[in-house]
Amino acid sequence: MTRQRHAVAAAAAVALACFGAEALSAQTLGDPFIEQMTWTEIRDAMAAGKTKVIVPIGGTEQNGPHMVMGKHNYVITFAAGKLARELGDALIAPTVAWVPEGSYEREGFGDKPGVITNPSPSYNNLLEAAARSLESHGFTEIIFIADSGGNQAGMEEVATRLNGEWEGGPTRLFALTDYYAKGQEYSRAWLRAEFGYDMETIGSHAGITDTSAVMYVFPDGVRNDRRYRFGGRPDAGVTGDPTLATPEIGRMVVNFKVVAALQQYEAMKAPPRGGRRGDAGAG
Repeated sequence: MTRQRHAVAAAAAVALACFGAEALSAQTLGDPFIEQMTWTEIRDAMAAGKTKVIVPIGGTEQNGPHMVMGKHNYVITFAAGKLARELGDALIAPTVAWVPEGSYEREGFGDKPGVITNPSPSYNNLLEAAARSLESHGFTEIIFIADSGGNQAGMEEVATRLNGEWEGGPTRLFALTDYYAKGQEYSRAWLRAEFGYDMETIGSHAGITDTSAVMYVFPDGVRNDRRYRFGGRPDAGVTGDPTLATPEIGRMVVNFKVVAALQQYEAMKAPPRGGRRGDAGAG
């Protein structure tokens, strides 16, 4: 058994142990979302020990004819609720929907209305403003998780810079890039092992994993009558076969992401093996 297969098997075991018995219709209602709380409730929660805060980062982009533009926002918000429950002492900041989605002049950008891009440095500045706001109120751990590949570099840059500035202080910023990278790796390897799907079938955008995740967290976000194999046409904005997506697969996809984030968080929190502890933004 290869090292990757060992890692995927271990992640699957953790995902099933932590989340396997939950209902497919699991909701995030009741999770500690800052925007659903009053300032006095937040103050009291922090006084009771909830001094970690998760900043979910989504996006607004095309996802083929079958899936809503806010795919990343729904998935990352739901995943943040799972992560908060596992940590036990975290609140959840409002989801960031304004992220890099490419260039305004990119070919194919203008023919799919609704895509909103917020390129760096504007995106980085937004994350920095959020982190500085949360640090000023006394949160001791600020945790970035993002559901899209284009979001990762800005997270890391802001984490590295602010952790350097805040060194020696009470607050640390974690950029959990494994939520996306490792979570995606786990999901794809599991789909290959469990169903025999190849990468062309799985796809990298609006295919099996993406569509399944939205079917799980927000079923109304998928237009089932418009789920066509490979999008149905070359310019659909789809790779992979979304007709094979299911809520059950979506549950595992989301769980893999949360497990990957938890694994990276725990590794970052672990005592250093001699020398100085590595920077939280280094991933």
